[in-house]
Amino acid sequence: MTPAAETAAPWLTDAEQRVWRRWLEVTAALPAALHRDLHEHAGLSLPDFDVLVRLSESPEGRLRVSELADALAWERSRLSHHLRRMGARGLVEREECEDDGRGAYVVLAEAGRRAIEAAAPAHVATVRRLVLDPLRDDDLARLGAILDRIAAGLA
Repeated sequence: MTPAAETAAPWLTDAEQRVWRRWLEVTAALPAALHRDLHEHAGLSLPDFDVLVRLSESPEGRLRVSELADALAWERSRLSHHLRRMGARGLVEREECEDDGRGAYVVLAEAGRRAIEAAAPAHVATVRRLVLDPLRDDDLARLGAILDRIAAGLA
């Protein structure tokens, strides 16, 4: 778009509007579908699964609370409330840092490990069905490149 066009018409073109609205539809519907599927098959919410994935992929199944919040792009207060609920269900535990009295670790509990291991196969099948199977190989590469550019702009 030329500089003159940017100042003269702040509105989206028809094509831009269609893409933008479709983007909003997909980014609302996809997490809702993933959440429903996880809840139905594993009794987990999508945020539960996100936390468990991060912990299961970390060394020793534990992360500092601040690292987990950053990795999930969540506010610390949101994470604290969510971890409290997950802790009550036995999925995670809190462990104080012995070398740093101010910090704490979130630790993947054995029940959390069993939950993620049980949920992952069905979740992967759902991701394949909803996102990957409709794409051709060249679509996947293009979508990856597009998402990389959008993510770079957000960083």
